[in-house]
Amino acid sequence: MTTQPRLRTAEQVPVPVPDARRWWVLGVLLVSLLLVVLDTSILSVALKTLAQPESVGLGASQSELQWLVDSYTLVFAALLFTTGVLADRWGRKRTLVAGLVVFGACSLWSAYAGSADELIVARAGLGVGGALAMPATLAIIMNVFPPAEHAKAVGIWAGAAGLAVAIGPIAGGALLEHFWWGSVFLINIPIVAVGTVAALVVVPESRDPGRGGFDPAGVALSVVGLTLLVYGVIKGGESDDWAQAQVWGPVFGGLTVLAVFVAWERRTRRPALDIALFRVPRFSAAVSVIGLVFFALLGATFFLVFYLQSVRGWTPLEAGYCLLPLAVAQLAFSPPASLAAERIGIRPVCVTGMLLTTLAFLTVATIDEHTELWLLESVFFVLGVGIACVMPPATTAVMSALPRERAGTGSAVNTTFRQVGGALGVAVLGSVLSTVYRSEMADRLADLPAAVRDKAEESVESTLTVADSLGPRGSGLAAGAVDSFVSAMHVTALVAAGATLLGALVSLLFLPPRRSADRPTIQEAVRTDHTTEV
Repeated sequence: MTTQPRLRTAEQVPVPVPDARRWWVLGVLLVSLLLVVLDTSILSVALKTLAQPESVGLGASQSELQWLVDSYTLVFAALLFTTGVLADRWGRKRTLVAGLVVFGACSLWSAYAGSADELIVARAGLGVGGALAMPATLAIIMNVFPPAEHAKAVGIWAGAAGLAVAIGPIAGGALLEHFWWGSVFLINIPIVAVGTVAALVVVPESRDPGRGGFDPAGVALSVVGLTLLVYGVIKGGESDDWAQAQVWGPVFGGLTVLAVFVAWERRTRRPALDIALFRVPRFSAAVSVIGLVFFALLGATFFLVFYLQSVRGWTPLEAGYCLLPLAVAQLAFSPPASLAAERIGIRPVCVTGMLLTTLAFLTVATIDEHTELWLLESVFFVLGVGIACVMPPATTAVMSALPRERAGTGSAVNTTFRQVGGALGVAVLGSVLSTVYRSEMADRLADLPAAVRDKAEESVESTLTVADSLGPRGSGLAAGAVDSFVSAMHVTALVAAGATLLGALVSLLFLPPRRSADRPTIQEAVRTDHTTEV
């Protein structure tokens, strides 16, 4: 005997009367979104400060800097499998409020962390809070807005993420101008307070009590697999020897555990990640495109911050202003991109966006320490336009492929691929940058004492610190560090361009040309893939 879980299409689910306060609800949700996105973007301009000696920062190494970003995104991504289901079952409003409270507590911890390792753990706690809050935002949007307004609401939601990207570097730079590095985390506290009170007052509760239980084994496998994979990639960049067992061992182990995770999810009755969803081309292509664009974006942000501050010598605040066109373009073009996707189709808009991001990264591969500011600003603007043309249409494709009662799950999968893509982007592109930089600097550091050489080769900031300590004798070393970093940045930008070009190809081949051309068929995939013998 078999049981076949039935999943209704969006057309079969009764559409509730639109909530009269839905636009107020959206405003409250945007505050929560601002908080989660802000924590990534505001940290970017603080990375250089955290790499400085403990009198100023935490003396973080290159690998520790990568883990400061990835500990947040990895925990965030891994827990989304469970928190999406939790939001559907326990209540999206409750989950949102719980996430905000956890986020506030871990922000306070992060601000007063005494070492890079402690900050990495505190940032992982922030990932728990983000994982609770984020799926609830999209799920609530899909429930309080009628289908006719979904594209507009999602476009505003995606545009607000662009606003957070804009505010983050500028706010972080301004805080670092006047306060210590911990202030970039304390800024979260008032946002948490406002968001929590507003959510309790304005946001309606919604849930899907028919959703099943949790999958602790699946969550554990995903966390272990992703952590091993990212650890191996980061270790490869740190050691400059990818043939070592401590590099390929974790990478192979991570891929093996992730393969076991997929096999487990296909067999268990209550999967953390419903593999059947990926049998629908529109759904799988959309989340893949989201993952690829964030792979390139977060990985590029990691090295661009060091280019702006270490190579060009700009302050954190000046670097934040320099990144402003990237965020303004996302904010301005996200709503029009959603409308364009409604009119001409998701495929052409996403392909155009991916090609624009590819063009931007190819241009980054040509800049150096003397590039005019107007060209840098133009590149960042084009990059922002490209991302704006990808994120809202792809997000709408993901959410519209699911029935309304699965909105929490759809939001979780969407955000999971975004976070996993970003984490792998920081790991892979950061390791490429580190590997090429160390190779370029090998001859220039050969005459230094071993203890100093080991410190100097960690990153461009470490090299410049050593060069500064040498006085006039260090001027040649500093110039060599800049040249080596620019060369490494060029190679890394080409890898990012390859990822976005792949995203353009996926969009062209698998995304629907028009919304009406690909109605949701996920219930057929689930019925085919999840036949369980009793």
